[in-house]
Amino acid sequence: MTIPNTLTVLRLLAAPGVAVMFLYFTRPWADWFALVLFVSAAVTDWFDGYLARLWKQESRFGAMLDPIADKAMVVIALMVIVGYSSMSPWLVLPITMILFREVFVSGLREYLGSTSGTLKVTGLAKWKTTTQMIAIAVLFSQGVFEHYFGMSVFGMDQQMVRDILTGAEEDVIGLGWKYQGWIWSGRIGLGLLWVAALLTLVTGWNYFRKALPFLTDEPDDAQGGDE
Repeated sequence: MTIPNTLTVLRLLAAPGVAVMFLYFTRPWADWFALVLFVSAAVTDWFDGYLARLWKQESRFGAMLDPIADKAMVVIALMVIVGYSSMSPWLVLPITMILFREVFVSGLREYLGSTSGTLKVTGLAKWKTTTQMIAIAVLFSQGVFEHYFGMSVFGMDQQMVRDILTGAEEDVIGLGWKYQGWIWSGRIGLGLLWVAALLTLVTGWNYFRKALPFLTDEPDDAQGGDE
């Protein structure tokens, strides 16, 4: 257990921790804790690879566990975001595309077995993962802004809220920046999520194209069955 591998294991353990935050804490504390945990884990994704190369501690264990930890983080975080969202199709569709691709490529790698080395992680795939993690972090921050805004307007009527946001009434509680943070974090996070979804489809197609020559041969064993 080198330091790079330890960081990878901690990132894998942090993945379900993001969901657990919403089981044991109320919002917006759950959003805060999930955001901090997710960002901290995402940072280790860069450090473990960098330190492994720097200290020449690259290992088969780390190479196997690193993409699993990344996928676990992304999949669980997206499930949490969907579960606490308004189920807008603009959010659900890119998340569905991302989840479909992750399952599809994982299935390809499992089927190819010893020849799965043909599906090595590409530079574009790394950008895909980075974009996914940034989008998820921004969407978690939207939950923080949303709930602080909701707490601030509690007890106000709609006209009062409208007057404060339009400048007709003095904004003494910072309602304006909370509202803008809520709106813009949602727009930016959603935009980045669509970019990540498109990169996800492109990289998924590239992997399928590379695997296609191995899929046209007759299989050695009978197909079918789950492990």
